[in-house]
Amino acid sequence: MAETARTVIIEQTGGPEALKLVDLPVGEPGPGEIRIRHKACGLNFIDCYQRSGLYPLELPHALGMEAAGVIEAVGEGVTHLAPGDRAAYAAMPAGAYTEVRVMPAAQVCKLPENISFEEGAAMMLKGMTVQFLFHRTTPLKKGDTVLFHAAAGGVGLIACQWAKSEGIRLIGTAGSDEKCQLALDHGADACINYNTEDFTQRTRELTDGKRVDVVMDSIGKSTFMGSLDCLKPLGMMISFGNASGPVEAFNLGLLAQKGSLKVTRPTLFAHIADPAACQEMAAMLFDKVASGAVNIRIGQRFALEDVAEAHRALEARKTTGQTILTLG
Repeated sequence: MAETARTVIIEQTGGPEALKLVDLPVGEPGPGEIRIRHKACGLNFIDCYQRSGLYPLELPHALGMEAAGVIEAVGEGVTHLAPGDRAAYAAMPAGAYTEVRVMPAAQVCKLPENISFEEGAAMMLKGMTVQFLFHRTTPLKKGDTVLFHAAAGGVGLIACQWAKSEGIRLIGTAGSDEKCQLALDHGADACINYNTEDFTQRTRELTDGKRVDVVMDSIGKSTFMGSLDCLKPLGMMISFGNASGPVEAFNLGLLAQKGSLKVTRPTLFAHIADPAACQEMAAMLFDKVASGAVNIRIGQRFALEDVAEAHRALEARKTTGQTILTLG
């Protein structure tokens, strides 16, 4: 009888109630594939976007974009991994919310011994996102100033530490004084509570009217236009998420009026599509964590069967740091 694995799927789009835990057959890896037994799975906003239909999937489909575990088998042509290796990944296709899966090997990375499975599951998507924001999207150098929205979230707390480790001034935003303090504790130079302060005005005050070199914004609709007013002339707006909804259409002429601004909408999966680039990005992330420059803060743990509760907490912005699904 073929092995099965508990796996979270959706058969139709909708709210957290659309998530179903089922048993699916696992199978053997084919050419270029591996079979991995997960120890923990990461939770990300992209999972919610896929569940809701904002990012369409062919249904039915398993969910989850990152996890860590042990390689059980490798297919023909896989040379960078072997059975018994500890490994972690953030990769397409979705399907990480499971005990065991067969998947393409190219974006799976060998996990160093001094990084735990829980850290590996929590850090790959968010950590490599920070890597491309700071190293692959626009030139940043020591002394530059960045405005980072949702600075107390999973990506944000990594970004606060990453910026500090490279001499970049990071001004964060968050939705409460407690979350602002968390960002400050992780290396933010300042943090603005956007529920009690106008973040655009406060950013100008914090920069003596000079504004910032780069805005990194995963919030989307509710912060986008205000963020443009936080940028210096020739500044770069990096919109990399839609937590408040997708950014609405706007007149490109506004970018000229506000100082010849630049705007980009990158995704991690475009950056890691090249396997060599993916491995290089992961290696830099592993170095940051192993050196102590970046600490992976796991704020919440949910059992796999409680995945709907985890989604509700994430969408209600009740989480801080990383959230993982545990497999016991």
